[in-house]
Amino acid sequence: MANPEKAAAVAELKEMFSSSDAAVLTEYRGLTVAQLKELRRSLGENAEYAVVKNTLTAIAAKELGIDAFDGQLAGPSAIAFISGDPVEAAKSLRDFAKANPQLVVKGGYLEGKALSDTEIKQLADLESREVLLAKVAGAAQAALSQAAALFQAPLSKTVRTAEALRAKVEEQDA
Repeated sequence: MANPEKAAAVAELKEMFSSSDAAVLTEYRGLTVAQLKELRRSLGENAEYAVVKNTLTAIAAKELGIDAFDGQLAGPSAIAFISGDPVEAAKSLRDFAKANPQLVVKGGYLEGKALSDTEIKQLADLESREVLLAKVAGAAQAALSQAAALFQAPLSKTVRTAEALRAKVEEQDA
């Protein structure tokens, strides 16, 4: 790789892989420039959708020890480099692919693990991080409420028993 432009492109790809939490490889054959612009906009701020050269991407991935894209870098390829919540980006890609069947999700890479297109679809079906955290917080709050009720039960039972005894004593004295 004697060409300095190609070396710079590989370095840039390596930086993009290193700075992202996940990456999703797609084939965009048949999409217009306007559709690609719409896809980039739908991915939001936590993902960068970049058209890549297959050979240079293979070199960059190999140098970083990423084997998730082995054998998949063929045809017009683009990668969504995701920093942040991968679920939201996967949902955006899934929704865009439903509206534009020309977009093909080939595979991905998340936390050192290769993902198939099926696993990316499963990731898209997950609820967002915020929703999952809210559910955990709700479950914890419910458990605490149950515990508080459980701790109050003996006390209230004691109070009711004492009240019943007091009423019985008053009855007998009268």
